[in-house]
Amino acid sequence: MKKLVIIPAYNESLNLLHVIEDLREHAKGYDYIIINDASTDATKEVCETNRLHYLDLASNLGIGGAVQTGYQYALYEGYDLAVQIDGDGQHEASSLLQLEEALLSGEKPADMVIGSRFIDKKGFQSTTLRRAAIRWISFLIRLLTGVRITDPTSGFRMCNRKVIELFAKKYPWDYPEPESTTGLLARGMKVIEIPVEMKERQGGKSSISNPFSAFFYMIKVSLGILIEVLGGYKK
Repeated sequence: MKKLVIIPAYNESLNLLHVIEDLREHAKGYDYIIINDASTDATKEVCETNRLHYLDLASNLGIGGAVQTGYQYALYEGYDLAVQIDGDGQHEASSLLQLEEALLSGEKPADMVIGSRFIDKKGFQSTTLRRAAIRWISFLIRLLTGVRITDPTSGFRMCNRKVIELFAKKYPWDYPEPESTTGLLARGMKVIEIPVEMKERQGGKSSISNPFSAFFYMIKVSLGILIEVLGGYKK
């Protein structure tokens, strides 16, 4: 089975080496690809100097475009499963085995597994503002799909070949995690969560840093989720 780790990276020069070292130590059997989203810091130089595996985007596409590039790479190279992790050092490579087991086990294997920090409530629990936004998004997804997703904004997600094919063709760009999860649920795919521990960002800052940005985030994500439910993922 071919397994790929997709690492979207925008201005993550301070974190990337730690992320790759963690993968090399705890995720043997996984390939990785860094998607450098036209960073303005030394991200590209770090990749080149350390001979990391990366794709260099000519212009900044945002998180959705960067991650979709990773899924297109996974599809083209024939990977059987792909897992997205953030380039900021929050996610532990040692959790990949649990994600993989959850994805492949059971009479009906899952199509996507999300690593949730809110099931066991261990590790970094995000900021107060972001938690408030996450609770609203979780409520909305459950209201519209009947499925409870405790951590809909988690960037720690593993999916099978069927989802790779879908995301390579169509993937939300603005707030992709909650919107794409809703899209899968609306198509009748199986999405599950398992508990993981996450760490605080090792550098950079969150996009939700004040009440105004949190409110704006919730409005835009809510609209995106509604579009997914109303047919945004239909062929």
